[in-house]
Amino acid sequence: MGYNILNDPFKNKGTAFTKEERKSLGLEGLLPPYVQTLQEQVDQTYAQFQSKPSDLEKRVFLMQIFNENRVLFYKLFSQHVVEFMPIVYDPTIAETIENYSELFVQPQNATFLSIDDDLDTIKTSLKNASAGRDIRLIVVTDAEGILGIGDWATNGVDIAVGKLMVYTAAAGIDPSQVLPVVLDAGTNNKELLDDPMYLGNRHERIYGEKYHKFVDTFVEDAEELFPEMYLHFEDFGRGNAAEILDRYKDKYTVFNDDIQGTGIIVLAGILGALNISGEKMTDQVYLSFGAGTAGTGIVSRVYDEFIQQGMDPKEAKKHFYLIDKQGLLFDDDETLTPQQKPFAHKRDEFENPDELTNLEAVVKAVHPTILVGTSTQPGSFTQDIIKEMAAHTERPIIFPISNPTKLAEAKAEDLLKWTDGKALIGTGIPVKDVEYNGTTYQIGQANNALVYPGLGLGAIASTATVLDDEMISAAAHSLGGIVDTDKPGAAVLPPVSKLDQFSTTVAKAVADSAVKRDLTREKIDDVDKAIENTKWDPEY
Repeated sequence: MGYNILNDPFKNKGTAFTKEERKSLGLEGLLPPYVQTLQEQVDQTYAQFQSKPSDLEKRVFLMQIFNENRVLFYKLFSQHVVEFMPIVYDPTIAETIENYSELFVQPQNATFLSIDDDLDTIKTSLKNASAGRDIRLIVVTDAEGILGIGDWATNGVDIAVGKLMVYTAAAGIDPSQVLPVVLDAGTNNKELLDDPMYLGNRHERIYGEKYHKFVDTFVEDAEELFPEMYLHFEDFGRGNAAEILDRYKDKYTVFNDDIQGTGIIVLAGILGALNISGEKMTDQVYLSFGAGTAGTGIVSRVYDEFIQQGMDPKEAKKHFYLIDKQGLLFDDDETLTPQQKPFAHKRDEFENPDELTNLEAVVKAVHPTILVGTSTQPGSFTQDIIKEMAAHTERPIIFPISNPTKLAEAKAEDLLKWTDGKALIGTGIPVKDVEYNGTTYQIGQANNALVYPGLGLGAIASTATVLDDEMISAAAHSLGGIVDTDKPGAAVLPPVSKLDQFSTTVAKAVADSAVKRDLTREKIDDVDKAIENTKWDPEY
Protein backbone atom coordinates (compact mmCIF):
# COMPACT_ATOMS: atom_id res chain seq x y z
CA MET A 1 0.00 0.00 0.00
CA GLY A 2 2.80 2.42 0.86
CA TYR A 3 4.43 2.32 -2.54
CA ASN A 4 1.06 2.79 -4.24
CA ILE A 5 0.56 6.06 -2.36
CA LEU A 6 4.09 7.28 -3.10
CA ASN A 7 3.48 6.54 -6.79
CA ASP A 8 0.15 8.40 -6.90
CA PRO A 9 0.83 12.09 -7.67
CA PHE A 10 -2.55 13.10 -6.27
CA LYS A 11 -1.87 11.48 -2.87
CA ASN A 12 1.89 11.60 -2.51
CA LYS A 13 3.39 14.04 0.01
CA GLY A 14 6.90 12.61 -0.10
CA THR A 15 8.97 13.65 2.90
CA ALA A 16 6.05 15.70 4.25
CA PHE A 17 4.14 12.63 5.49
CA THR A 18 3.93 12.88 9.27
CA LYS A 19 5.10 10.10 11.59
CA GLU A 20 1.49 9.13 12.21
CA GLU A 21 0.68 9.06 8.49
CA ARG A 22 3.75 6.96 7.75
CA LYS A 23 2.61 4.42 10.33
CA SER A 24 -1.03 4.26 9.23
CA LEU A 25 -0.29 4.21 5.50
CA GLY A 26 2.45 1.60 5.52
CA LEU A 27 5.21 4.12 4.73
CA GLU A 28 7.54 3.33 7.63
CA GLY A 29 11.05 2.76 6.30
CA LEU A 30 10.16 4.03 2.83
CA LEU A 31 11.17 7.66 3.44
CA PRO A 32 14.08 9.48 5.15
CA PRO A 33 13.23 10.11 8.83
CA TYR A 34 13.04 13.92 8.80
CA VAL A 35 9.52 15.28 8.18
CA GLN A 36 9.66 18.32 5.91
CA THR A 37 7.08 21.07 5.66
CA LEU A 38 5.64 21.84 2.24
CA GLN A 39 7.60 25.10 2.15
CA GLU A 40 10.84 23.26 2.90
CA GLN A 41 10.09 20.95 0.00
CA VAL A 42 9.38 23.95 -2.23
CA ASP A 43 12.66 25.65 -1.29
CA GLN A 44 14.63 22.46 -1.84
CA THR A 45 12.97 21.77 -5.20
CA TYR A 46 13.45 25.34 -6.42
CA ALA A 47 17.17 25.13 -5.63
CA GLN A 48 17.36 21.99 -7.77
CA PHE A 49 15.41 23.73 -10.53
CA GLN A 50 17.86 26.63 -10.56
CA SER A 51 20.79 24.26 -11.02
CA LYS A 52 19.52 23.05 -14.40
CA PRO A 53 21.57 24.57 -17.23
CA SER A 54 18.86 24.96 -19.92
CA ASP A 55 15.15 25.72 -20.17
CA LEU A 56 14.50 22.28 -21.62
CA GLU A 57 16.22 20.57 -18.70
CA LYS A 58 14.30 22.80 -16.30
CA ARG A 59 11.04 21.72 -17.86
CA VAL A 60 11.98 18.05 -17.80
CA PHE A 61 12.81 18.44 -14.10
CA LEU A 62 9.50 20.18 -13.36
CA MET A 63 7.64 17.42 -15.20
CA GLN A 64 9.33 14.92 -12.90
CA ILE A 65 7.96 16.80 -9.88
CA PHE A 66 4.56 17.06 -11.57
CA ASN A 67 4.50 13.30 -12.12
CA GLU A 68 5.42 12.60 -8.49
CA ASN A 69 3.59 15.20 -6.38
CA ARG A 70 0.90 17.55 -7.67
CA VAL A 71 0.65 19.64 -4.49
CA LEU A 72 4.40 20.31 -4.42
CA PHE A 73 4.45 21.14 -8.12
CA TYR A 74 1.62 23.66 -7.91
CA LYS A 75 2.83 25.22 -4.67
CA LEU A 76 6.20 25.78 -6.34
CA PHE A 77 4.53 27.09 -9.51
CA SER A 78 2.37 29.52 -7.51
CA GLN A 79 5.46 31.11 -5.96
CA HIS A 80 7.32 31.53 -9.28
CA VAL A 81 4.59 32.15 -11.86
CA VAL A 82 6.44 34.62 -14.09
CA GLU A 83 9.61 32.52 -14.12
CA PHE A 84 7.82 29.22 -14.70
CA MET A 85 5.24 30.23 -17.34
CA PRO A 86 7.71 30.24 -20.27
CA ILE A 87 9.23 26.99 -18.97
CA VAL A 88 6.03 25.06 -18.31
CA TYR A 89 4.29 26.40 -21.40
CA ASP A 90 5.24 28.61 -24.33
CA PRO A 91 7.97 28.90 -25.63
CA THR A 92 9.86 25.97 -24.01
CA ILE A 93 6.99 23.54 -24.54
CA ALA A 94 7.61 23.68 -28.29
CA GLU A 95 10.99 22.05 -27.75
CA THR A 96 9.58 19.35 -25.49
CA ILE A 97 6.85 18.55 -28.04
CA GLU A 98 9.45 18.14 -30.76
CA ASN A 99 11.31 15.71 -28.49
CA TYR A 100 8.35 14.10 -26.69
CA SER A 101 8.87 10.54 -27.92
CA GLU A 102 12.59 10.64 -27.20
CA LEU A 103 12.03 12.07 -23.71
CA PHE A 104 9.00 9.90 -22.85
CA VAL A 105 9.06 8.61 -19.28
CA GLN A 106 5.41 8.25 -18.26
CA PRO A 107 2.01 9.29 -19.68
CA GLN A 108 1.20 12.03 -17.10
CA ASN A 109 -2.37 10.79 -16.53
CA ALA A 110 -3.26 11.63 -20.14
CA THR A 111 -5.60 9.74 -22.46
CA PHE A 112 -4.24 8.63 -25.84
CA LEU A 113 -6.96 7.87 -28.40
CA SER A 114 -6.15 6.37 -31.79
CA ILE A 115 -8.23 6.65 -34.94
CA ASP A 116 -7.01 3.14 -35.81
CA ASP A 117 -8.77 1.57 -32.81
CA ASP A 118 -12.43 0.56 -32.67
CA LEU A 119 -14.61 3.51 -31.65
CA ASP A 120 -16.01 1.56 -28.70
CA THR A 121 -12.56 1.68 -27.07
CA ILE A 122 -12.82 5.46 -26.61
CA LYS A 123 -15.20 5.24 -23.66
CA THR A 124 -13.10 2.49 -22.06
CA SER A 125 -9.95 4.56 -22.49
CA LEU A 126 -11.56 7.60 -20.88
CA LYS A 127 -12.75 5.47 -17.95
CA ASN A 128 -9.29 3.98 -17.49
CA ALA A 129 -7.60 7.40 -17.46
CA SER A 130 -10.11 8.99 -15.09
CA ALA A 131 -10.67 6.10 -12.67
CA GLY A 132 -11.75 7.41 -9.28
CA ARG A 133 -11.70 11.05 -10.37
CA ASP A 134 -14.51 13.56 -10.96
CA ILE A 135 -13.48 15.13 -14.28
CA ARG A 136 -14.67 18.71 -14.77
CA LEU A 137 -12.18 19.92 -17.41
CA ILE A 138 -10.70 18.26 -20.48
CA VAL A 139 -8.17 19.81 -22.84
CA VAL A 140 -8.15 17.84 -26.09
CA THR A 141 -5.92 18.23 -29.14
CA ASP A 142 -5.34 16.44 -32.41
CA ALA A 143 -2.07 18.41 -32.58
CA GLU A 144 -2.26 19.27 -36.27
CA GLY A 145 -1.54 22.95 -35.64
CA ILE A 146 0.75 23.20 -32.59
CA LEU A 147 1.80 26.78 -31.82
CA GLY A 148 3.99 27.89 -34.71
CA ILE A 149 5.57 24.47 -35.25
CA GLY A 150 2.80 22.59 -37.02
CA ASP A 151 1.77 18.93 -36.99
CA TRP A 152 3.12 16.88 -34.06
CA ALA A 153 0.31 14.36 -33.51
CA THR A 154 0.79 12.23 -30.36
CA ASN A 155 3.81 14.34 -29.34
CA GLY A 156 1.32 17.19 -29.00
CA VAL A 157 -0.21 15.68 -25.85
CA ASP A 158 2.22 17.92 -24.00
CA ILE A 159 0.25 20.96 -25.19
CA ALA A 160 -2.83 19.61 -23.40
CA VAL A 161 -0.82 18.78 -20.28
CA GLY A 162 0.79 22.24 -20.26
CA LYS A 163 -2.50 24.03 -20.80
CA LEU A 164 -4.03 22.23 -17.82
CA MET A 165 -1.06 23.15 -15.65
CA VAL A 166 -1.82 26.82 -16.35
CA TYR A 167 -5.53 26.30 -15.57
CA THR A 168 -4.57 25.06 -12.11
CA ALA A 169 -1.76 27.53 -11.41
CA ALA A 170 -3.76 30.54 -12.61
CA ALA A 171 -7.34 29.72 -11.67
CA GLY A 172 -7.10 27.02 -9.03
CA ILE A 173 -8.79 24.27 -11.04
CA ASP A 174 -8.41 21.06 -9.03
CA PRO A 175 -5.71 18.98 -10.83
CA SER A 176 -7.48 15.76 -9.88
CA GLN A 177 -10.49 16.96 -11.91
CA VAL A 178 -8.68 17.56 -15.21
CA LEU A 179 -7.81 15.25 -18.09
CA PRO A 180 -5.48 15.84 -21.06
CA VAL A 181 -6.51 14.00 -24.22
CA VAL A 182 -4.78 13.57 -27.58
CA LEU A 183 -6.68 12.37 -30.65
CA ASP A 184 -4.14 10.64 -32.89
CA ALA A 185 -5.47 10.71 -36.46
CA GLY A 186 -2.00 10.19 -37.93
CA THR A 187 0.49 12.85 -39.00
CA ASN A 188 1.74 14.53 -42.15
CA ASN A 189 5.01 15.37 -40.42
CA LYS A 190 7.60 13.34 -42.34
CA GLU A 191 10.12 13.83 -39.55
CA LEU A 192 7.83 11.92 -37.20
CA LEU A 193 6.89 9.26 -39.73
CA ASP A 194 10.59 8.53 -40.29
CA ASP A 195 11.49 8.61 -36.58
CA PRO A 196 11.96 5.07 -35.20
CA MET A 197 11.27 6.39 -31.68
CA TYR A 198 7.97 8.10 -32.55
CA LEU A 199 5.18 6.79 -30.29
CA GLY A 200 2.14 7.73 -32.36
CA ASN A 201 0.39 6.32 -35.43
CA ARG A 202 2.89 6.06 -38.26
CA HIS A 203 0.68 6.95 -41.18
CA GLU A 204 -0.54 10.13 -42.85
CA ARG A 205 -3.42 12.04 -41.30
CA ILE A 206 -6.91 10.74 -41.90
CA TYR A 207 -9.54 13.33 -42.79
CA GLY A 208 -13.18 13.34 -43.81
CA GLU A 209 -15.98 11.16 -42.51
CA LYS A 210 -13.79 8.77 -40.52
CA TYR A 211 -12.04 11.66 -38.75
CA HIS A 212 -15.29 13.42 -37.85
CA LYS A 213 -16.83 10.19 -36.58
CA PHE A 214 -13.71 9.76 -34.40
CA VAL A 215 -14.10 13.25 -32.94
CA ASP A 216 -17.88 12.93 -32.56
CA THR A 217 -17.55 9.67 -30.66
CA PHE A 218 -14.97 11.17 -28.32
CA VAL A 219 -17.13 14.21 -27.57
CA GLU A 220 -20.30 12.19 -27.05
CA ASP A 221 -18.58 9.62 -24.83
CA ALA A 222 -16.83 12.30 -22.79
CA GLU A 223 -20.07 14.25 -22.32
CA GLU A 224 -21.86 11.07 -21.19
CA LEU A 225 -19.12 10.11 -18.72
CA PHE A 226 -18.47 13.64 -17.43
CA PRO A 227 -21.76 15.59 -17.68
CA GLU A 228 -20.36 18.60 -15.78
CA MET A 229 -17.34 18.86 -18.04
CA TYR A 230 -15.91 22.00 -19.65
CA LEU A 231 -14.31 20.92 -22.94
CA HIS A 232 -11.35 22.90 -24.29
CA PHE A 233 -10.22 22.26 -27.90
CA GLU A 234 -6.56 23.08 -28.53
CA ASP A 235 -4.36 23.31 -31.64
CA PHE A 236 -6.62 21.56 -34.11
CA GLY A 237 -5.73 22.07 -37.77
CA ARG A 238 -6.91 24.98 -39.86
CA GLY A 239 -9.27 22.78 -41.88
CA ASN A 240 -11.09 21.34 -38.85
CA ALA A 241 -10.87 23.74 -35.90
CA ALA A 242 -13.73 26.11 -36.71
CA GLU A 243 -15.99 23.34 -38.01
CA ILE A 244 -15.54 21.34 -34.80
CA LEU A 245 -16.22 24.36 -32.60
CA ASP A 246 -19.33 25.31 -34.58
CA ARG A 247 -20.61 21.74 -34.33
CA TYR A 248 -20.67 21.70 -30.53
CA LYS A 249 -20.70 25.27 -29.20
CA ASP A 250 -24.49 25.58 -28.95
CA LYS A 251 -24.91 22.10 -27.47
CA TYR A 252 -22.14 21.76 -24.87
CA THR A 253 -19.87 23.97 -22.78
CA VAL A 254 -16.93 24.05 -25.18
CA PHE A 255 -14.13 26.44 -26.01
CA ASN A 256 -11.41 26.68 -28.65
CA ASP A 257 -8.44 28.65 -27.41
CA ASP A 258 -6.90 29.26 -30.83
CA ILE A 259 -10.11 30.70 -32.25
CA GLN A 260 -11.76 32.25 -29.19
CA GLY A 261 -8.99 32.63 -26.61
CA THR A 262 -6.59 34.45 -28.89
CA GLY A 263 -9.44 36.65 -30.06
CA ILE A 264 -10.39 37.52 -26.49
CA ILE A 265 -6.88 38.44 -25.39
CA VAL A 266 -6.17 40.53 -28.49
CA LEU A 267 -9.51 42.32 -28.10
CA ALA A 268 -8.68 42.94 -24.44
CA GLY A 269 -5.30 44.35 -25.50
CA ILE A 270 -6.92 46.62 -28.08
CA LEU A 271 -9.44 47.85 -25.50
CA GLY A 272 -6.53 48.53 -23.15
CA ALA A 273 -4.66 50.40 -25.88
CA LEU A 274 -7.70 52.50 -26.69
CA ASN A 275 -8.12 53.33 -23.00
CA ILE A 276 -4.60 54.74 -23.16
CA SER A 277 -5.00 56.61 -26.47
CA GLY A 278 -8.53 57.80 -25.76
CA GLU A 279 -9.69 56.75 -29.23
CA LYS A 280 -12.89 54.95 -30.22
CA MET A 281 -12.99 51.32 -31.29
CA THR A 282 -15.26 52.08 -34.25
CA ASP A 283 -12.76 54.57 -35.70
CA GLN A 284 -10.07 51.90 -36.09
CA VAL A 285 -8.90 50.18 -39.27
CA TYR A 286 -7.77 46.62 -38.56
CA LEU A 287 -5.21 44.73 -40.67
CA SER A 288 -4.51 41.06 -39.96
CA PHE A 289 -1.24 39.71 -41.30
CA GLY A 290 -2.12 36.03 -41.28
CA ALA A 291 -5.59 34.68 -41.97
CA GLY A 292 -5.49 31.16 -40.58
CA THR A 293 -7.38 29.83 -37.57
CA ALA A 294 -5.91 32.36 -35.12
CA GLY A 295 -6.00 35.35 -37.47
CA THR A 296 -9.61 34.90 -38.52
CA GLY A 297 -10.67 34.03 -34.98
CA ILE A 298 -9.25 37.32 -33.72
CA VAL A 299 -10.84 39.30 -36.54
CA SER A 300 -14.22 37.73 -35.82
CA ARG A 301 -14.01 38.62 -32.16
CA VAL A 302 -12.95 42.25 -32.78
CA TYR A 303 -15.61 42.60 -35.49
CA ASP A 304 -18.26 41.44 -32.99
CA GLU A 305 -17.10 44.25 -30.70
CA PHE A 306 -17.75 46.80 -33.47
CA ILE A 307 -21.29 45.41 -33.74
CA GLN A 308 -21.81 45.49 -29.98
CA GLN A 309 -20.76 49.14 -30.03
CA GLY A 310 -23.60 49.90 -32.43
CA MET A 311 -22.04 49.81 -35.91
CA ASP A 312 -23.95 48.33 -38.83
CA PRO A 313 -22.46 44.92 -39.76
CA LYS A 314 -21.95 45.86 -43.41
CA GLU A 315 -20.18 49.05 -42.44
CA ALA A 316 -18.10 47.27 -39.78
CA LYS A 317 -16.68 44.80 -42.31
CA LYS A 318 -15.19 47.73 -44.25
CA HIS A 319 -12.85 48.30 -41.30
CA PHE A 320 -11.17 44.87 -41.60
CA TYR A 321 -8.51 43.68 -44.03
CA LEU A 322 -6.87 40.24 -44.08
CA ILE A 323 -3.60 39.20 -45.69
CA ASP A 324 -2.71 35.58 -46.26
CA LYS A 325 -0.19 33.82 -48.48
CA GLN A 326 -1.80 35.20 -51.63
CA GLY A 327 -1.82 38.79 -50.33
CA LEU A 328 -4.90 40.84 -49.51
CA LEU A 329 -7.96 38.60 -49.56
CA PHE A 330 -10.47 39.31 -52.34
CA ASP A 331 -13.95 37.85 -52.63
CA ASP A 332 -13.30 36.30 -56.07
CA ASP A 333 -10.69 33.94 -54.61
CA GLU A 334 -12.09 30.40 -54.75
CA THR A 335 -9.62 29.15 -52.11
CA LEU A 336 -11.03 31.29 -49.29
CA THR A 337 -12.06 29.45 -46.13
CA PRO A 338 -15.53 30.02 -44.62
CA GLN A 339 -13.89 32.12 -41.90
CA GLN A 340 -12.07 34.33 -44.44
CA LYS A 341 -14.97 34.98 -46.81
CA PRO A 342 -16.91 37.52 -44.68
CA PHE A 343 -13.89 39.84 -44.60
CA ALA A 344 -12.72 39.59 -48.21
CA HIS A 345 -12.94 42.79 -50.26
CA LYS A 346 -13.93 43.54 -53.84
CA ARG A 347 -11.13 44.32 -56.24
CA ASP A 348 -12.87 47.45 -57.54
CA GLU A 349 -12.35 49.09 -54.15
CA PHE A 350 -8.69 49.63 -55.10
CA GLU A 351 -6.92 51.33 -57.99
CA ASN A 352 -4.30 48.60 -58.37
CA PRO A 353 -5.66 45.47 -56.67
CA ASP A 354 -3.20 43.13 -58.39
CA GLU A 355 -0.32 44.89 -56.62
CA LEU A 356 -1.69 44.17 -53.14
CA THR A 357 0.26 40.93 -52.72
CA ASN A 358 2.49 41.93 -49.78
CA LEU A 359 2.18 43.63 -46.42
CA GLU A 360 3.90 46.87 -47.36
CA ALA A 361 1.65 47.47 -50.36
CA VAL A 362 -1.49 46.81 -48.32
CA VAL A 363 -0.39 49.09 -45.45
CA LYS A 364 0.11 51.91 -47.97
CA ALA A 365 -3.31 51.25 -49.49
CA VAL A 366 -5.51 50.90 -46.40
CA HIS A 367 -3.68 52.94 -43.67
CA PRO A 368 -4.36 50.58 -40.74
CA THR A 369 -4.47 51.85 -37.18
CA ILE A 370 -4.26 48.30 -35.81
CA LEU A 371 -1.80 45.71 -37.16
CA VAL A 372 -1.93 42.16 -35.78
CA GLY A 373 0.51 39.47 -36.88
CA THR A 374 -0.31 35.76 -36.74
CA SER A 375 1.82 34.93 -39.77
CA THR A 376 4.75 33.09 -38.12
CA GLN A 377 6.98 35.08 -40.49
CA PRO A 378 9.82 36.49 -38.37
CA GLY A 379 10.79 40.11 -38.97
CA SER A 380 7.95 40.76 -41.41
CA PHE A 381 6.97 44.00 -39.64
CA THR A 382 9.87 45.99 -41.11
CA GLN A 383 10.94 49.54 -40.34
CA ASP A 384 9.53 50.87 -43.63
CA ILE A 385 6.16 49.22 -42.99
CA ILE A 386 5.87 50.47 -39.42
CA LYS A 387 6.94 54.01 -40.34
CA GLU A 388 4.36 54.03 -43.13
CA MET A 389 1.68 52.92 -40.64
CA ALA A 390 2.74 55.49 -38.03
CA ALA A 391 2.57 58.30 -40.59
CA HIS A 392 -1.22 57.92 -40.70
CA THR A 393 -2.17 57.31 -37.05
CA GLU A 394 -1.06 59.01 -33.84
CA ARG A 395 -0.89 55.87 -31.66
CA PRO A 396 -0.45 52.76 -33.85
CA ILE A 397 -1.60 49.57 -32.17
CA ILE A 398 0.81 46.82 -33.17
CA PHE A 399 0.55 43.22 -31.99
CA PRO A 400 3.23 40.84 -33.37
CA ILE A 401 1.84 37.80 -31.59
CA SER A 402 3.30 34.85 -33.50
CA ASN A 403 5.26 32.57 -31.21
CA PRO A 404 7.61 31.10 -30.16
CA THR A 405 10.19 33.90 -30.07
CA LYS A 406 11.91 32.90 -33.30
CA LEU A 407 8.67 33.44 -35.25
CA ALA A 408 7.68 36.91 -33.98
CA GLU A 409 6.94 39.51 -36.69
CA ALA A 410 8.94 42.21 -34.86
CA LYS A 411 10.73 43.09 -31.62
CA ALA A 412 9.04 45.50 -29.23
CA GLU A 413 12.15 47.66 -28.87
CA ASP A 414 12.28 48.17 -32.66
CA LEU A 415 8.59 49.07 -32.84
CA LEU A 416 9.09 51.73 -30.18
CA LYS A 417 12.15 53.13 -31.91
CA TRP A 418 10.50 53.23 -35.35
CA THR A 419 7.41 55.03 -33.96
CA ASP A 420 9.27 57.37 -31.59
CA GLY A 421 7.72 55.64 -28.59
CA LYS A 422 4.13 56.04 -29.79
CA ALA A 423 3.30 52.43 -30.60
CA LEU A 424 0.94 50.56 -28.28
CA ILE A 425 2.33 47.04 -28.33
CA GLY A 426 1.21 43.54 -27.46
CA THR A 427 3.49 40.57 -28.08
CA GLY A 428 2.92 36.84 -28.13
CA ILE A 429 5.95 36.17 -25.95
CA PRO A 430 7.14 37.68 -22.66
CA VAL A 431 9.26 40.81 -23.20
CA LYS A 432 11.31 42.70 -20.63
CA ASP A 433 10.67 46.40 -20.05
CA VAL A 434 12.11 48.61 -22.77
CA GLU A 435 13.90 51.89 -22.00
CA TYR A 436 13.42 54.53 -24.70
CA ASN A 437 14.07 58.28 -24.47
CA GLY A 438 13.92 58.24 -20.67
CA THR A 439 10.65 56.31 -20.41
CA THR A 440 10.25 52.72 -19.25
CA TYR A 441 7.80 50.91 -21.51
CA GLN A 442 6.05 47.83 -20.15
CA ILE A 443 5.13 45.49 -22.96
CA GLY A 444 1.80 43.71 -22.67
CA GLN A 445 1.89 40.02 -23.49
CA ALA A 446 -1.10 38.82 -25.51
CA ASN A 447 -0.89 35.61 -23.57
CA ASN A 448 -4.04 33.51 -23.67
CA ALA A 449 -3.18 32.40 -20.14
CA LEU A 450 -4.54 35.77 -18.98
CA VAL A 451 -7.98 34.74 -20.11
CA TYR A 452 -8.64 31.02 -20.66
CA PRO A 453 -8.10 29.88 -17.04
CA GLY A 454 -10.61 32.44 -15.81
CA LEU A 455 -13.07 31.50 -18.53
CA GLY A 456 -12.88 27.87 -17.46
CA LEU A 457 -13.17 28.70 -13.77
CA GLY A 458 -16.18 30.97 -14.38
CA ALA A 459 -17.96 28.39 -16.53
CA ILE A 460 -17.27 25.51 -14.14
CA ALA A 461 -18.16 27.47 -10.98
CA SER A 462 -21.42 28.75 -12.46
CA THR A 463 -22.29 25.33 -13.97
CA ALA A 464 -22.71 27.10 -17.33
CA THR A 465 -24.48 25.06 -19.99
CA VAL A 466 -22.72 26.88 -22.85
CA LEU A 467 -19.97 29.45 -23.34
CA ASP A 468 -21.53 32.08 -25.58
CA ASP A 469 -20.42 35.36 -27.18
CA GLU A 470 -21.74 37.54 -24.36
CA MET A 471 -19.74 35.60 -21.77
CA ILE A 472 -16.64 35.84 -23.95
CA SER A 473 -17.13 39.58 -24.48
CA ALA A 474 -17.53 40.06 -20.74
CA ALA A 475 -14.17 38.34 -20.23
CA ALA A 476 -12.41 40.64 -22.72
CA HIS A 477 -13.85 43.78 -21.16
CA SER A 478 -12.92 42.66 -17.67
CA LEU A 479 -9.26 42.46 -18.74
CA GLY A 480 -9.21 45.47 -21.07
CA GLY A 481 -10.29 47.74 -18.25
CA ILE A 482 -7.22 46.94 -16.13
CA VAL A 483 -4.84 49.52 -17.60
CA ASP A 484 -3.02 52.40 -15.89
CA THR A 485 -3.88 55.15 -18.38
CA ASP A 486 -1.96 57.82 -16.48
CA LYS A 487 1.39 56.05 -16.41
CA PRO A 488 3.79 56.76 -19.30
CA GLY A 489 4.81 53.51 -20.96
CA ALA A 490 1.95 51.53 -19.38
CA ALA A 491 1.24 48.08 -20.80
CA VAL A 492 -1.96 47.46 -22.78
CA LEU A 493 -2.58 44.25 -20.82
CA PRO A 494 -2.17 43.29 -17.17
CA PRO A 495 1.05 41.47 -16.19
CA VAL A 496 1.34 37.69 -16.03
CA SER A 497 2.74 38.14 -12.50
CA LYS A 498 -0.85 38.77 -11.32
CA LEU A 499 -2.30 35.87 -13.26
CA ASP A 500 -4.23 34.45 -10.32
CA GLN A 501 -5.90 37.79 -9.54
CA PHE A 502 -6.95 38.46 -13.12
CA SER A 503 -8.17 34.91 -13.60
CA THR A 504 -10.62 35.53 -10.77
CA THR A 505 -11.63 38.84 -12.40
CA VAL A 506 -12.36 37.04 -15.66
CA ALA A 507 -14.14 34.17 -13.89
CA LYS A 508 -16.47 36.57 -12.11
CA ALA A 509 -17.36 38.35 -15.36
CA VAL A 510 -18.09 35.04 -17.11
CA ALA A 511 -20.07 33.58 -14.22
CA ASP A 512 -22.11 36.78 -13.76
CA SER A 513 -23.05 36.69 -17.44
CA ALA A 514 -24.13 33.05 -17.27
CA VAL A 515 -26.14 33.47 -14.07
CA LYS A 516 -27.91 36.67 -15.18
CA ARG A 517 -29.13 35.00 -18.36
CA ASP A 518 -30.09 31.70 -16.70
CA LEU A 519 -27.51 29.63 -18.61
CA THR A 520 -26.58 27.39 -15.67
CA ARG A 521 -27.41 23.82 -14.67
CA GLU A 522 -27.76 24.80 -11.02
CA LYS A 523 -29.15 27.91 -9.35
CA ILE A 524 -26.24 30.13 -8.27
CA ASP A 525 -27.14 32.73 -5.64
CA ASP A 526 -23.63 33.99 -4.87
CA VAL A 527 -21.13 34.05 -7.76
CA ASP A 528 -18.16 35.02 -5.58
CA LYS A 529 -18.84 32.14 -3.20
CA ALA A 530 -19.31 29.68 -6.08
CA ILE A 531 -15.93 30.67 -7.52
CA GLU A 532 -14.14 30.40 -4.18
CA ASN A 533 -15.73 27.02 -3.48
CA THR A 534 -14.52 25.74 -6.88
CA LYS A 535 -10.91 26.81 -6.37
CA TRP A 536 -8.27 24.35 -5.16
CA ASP A 537 -5.30 25.37 -3.03
CA PRO A 538 -1.98 23.48 -3.19
CA GLU A 539 -1.79 22.43 0.44
CA TYR A 540 -1.42 19.05 2.16
